[in-house]
Amino acid sequence: MSKTAKDDNSGKKLSRKVYDQELKRLHGELVGLQEWVRATGAKICIIFEGRDGAGKGGVIKAITERVSPRVFRVVALPAPTDREKSQMYAQRYLPHLPAAGEIVIFDRSWYNRAGVERVMGFCTEEQADKFLSSISDVEKAIIESGILLLKYWLEVSPEEQTRRIEGRIHDPRKVWKLSPMDLKSYGRWYDYSRARDMMFAASDSAWAPWYVVDSNDKKRARLNVIRHLLSKVPYAAPHREKVTLPKRQKPKDYVEPEDIRHHVPAAF
Repeated sequence: MSKTAKDDNSGKKLSRKVYDQELKRLHGELVGLQEWVRATGAKICIIFEGRDGAGKGGVIKAITERVSPRVFRVVALPAPTDREKSQMYAQRYLPHLPAAGEIVIFDRSWYNRAGVERVMGFCTEEQADKFLSSISDVEKAIIESGILLLKYWLEVSPEEQTRRIEGRIHDPRKVWKLSPMDLKSYGRWYDYSRARDMMFAASDSAWAPWYVVDSNDKKRARLNVIRHLLSKVPYAAPHREKVTLPKRQKPKDYVEPEDIRHHVPAAF
């Protein structure tokens, strides 16, 4: 991997120009990672967790916007069905784990049980504790199967979370992000803090540690996450042969047909 930019701890606002330049460079690195994963059959699983408004979606979009969705797959499961509720809790996530040559990103994961389900009463305290007592062993088995597992928690302040959720209320482009559950969860900040602390204590293992990301500055959070995950994969982009465009064929007897196609009006 090429040399990364120096950490910026100045606290100054990151300019759009600097952000775009660094993101472009990191996107090039992600393409290199992608080609290495395809060439070697590596398997990578990345988990993103955090409170509502922590910026998980923006980080995932920054990672995936310039790579192939056939290699980088994003998994965001809906609420479990009655059948899935009767299964071992992590069972419905396991079929989505990466096969050879894939990188799977979980936008929320099996840790729903330790977070929103625990706080909002969708499971009992006993169920949450039982999940936490066993999940490290499950993750150890995942890793022993040959999967590289990375777990990120995006940490946002109460003030910044409020600003972002209020933005969803007033911006028609973001209103879809605001669910009734978000509003119920908003008032339970410290219940979520306690649940997070219990989750870390039970599942921050030597083989699958939690990496905490300061996400109060969205741009910095995106760059820091991409830079970090690249540093955790021992990849080397495969050599690419020089590409030369072939000559385009001559038309010979081809003639464009009369224009009978339906065109989109050129309003702009």
